[in-house]
Amino acid sequence: MSAKIIDGREHARRFREGFKADAADILAKTGVIPSLVVVLVGSDAASQVYVANKVKACRDVGIKSTVMERPETTTLKELMSIIDELNADDSVHGVLVQLPLPKHIAVTAVLERIAAGKDVDGFHLYNVGGLVVGTTIFPPCTPYGVQKLLEAEDIPIEGQNVVVVGASNIVGKPTALMLMQRDATVCICHAKTRDLAQFTILADILVVAAGKPNLIVAPMVKTGAVVVDVGINRLPDGSLVGDVDFEGVRRKASYITPVPGGVGPMTVTMLVNNTIVAARASLGLRGR
Repeated sequence: MSAKIIDGREHARRFREGFKADAADILAKTGVIPSLVVVLVGSDAASQVYVANKVKACRDVGIKSTVMERPETTTLKELMSIIDELNADDSVHGVLVQLPLPKHIAVTAVLERIAAGKDVDGFHLYNVGGLVVGTTIFPPCTPYGVQKLLEAEDIPIEGQNVVVVGASNIVGKPTALMLMQRDATVCICHAKTRDLAQFTILADILVVAAGKPNLIVAPMVKTGAVVVDVGINRLPDGSLVGDVDFEGVRRKASYITPVPGGVGPMTVTMLVNNTIVAARASLGLRGR
């Protein structure tokens, strides 16, 4: 068996074509261009790359994207003031504060300050809590990207055994909640899980977001499983790999996402989606 490689770049391209039409529809009906503001504090190199990718994706589909760069010395009070101004600005539909933040800034306080209706990253407590009951305004972008990849490949979710490796608030926990809403049976594993393989071998769908290269090897995967690798790790030689031994596992799985080129492009694409949704809601428009 050789797994089908899920091409995240191609799926992202298709989704973005639809979002381009959505943005054009909003402009035609209201004369308003959907707008996203990204606040970047400090000079973290990886964050600058991520922000550049987000800005490019937005502009490619017709969304106005603005980056507000602030120095590492920015205080929590100053950042809160910026967020308050953006919350009150009706011309801004989406607000995103790029993580990680400098250590002296309380991340939770910042995420809670962003208006729930502009929280296109999906990290506000209202949106996170909404995942439990299925009423979230904006699902977090990476878990939403995982779900949309599965849907795009017509991979059934209902009734499937799903194992999520990694229990972060950004990926692991919301992914589990979203797939539970789709009637999957979900198990979450984490750093304290004993004998990880006894859980992963049961998975029909295995989602790995632990941040450890080659954590998952072929003997840990059930034959025919769908493997979604959310991890991204830079090796000493500069190459990027996921959390899954790609070459070994692809010979056992039915579907597998590569790193790079799998979940990553979909994460940015779902940010575009959430910004479109935010703009429509702000302008009182129904979805197309």
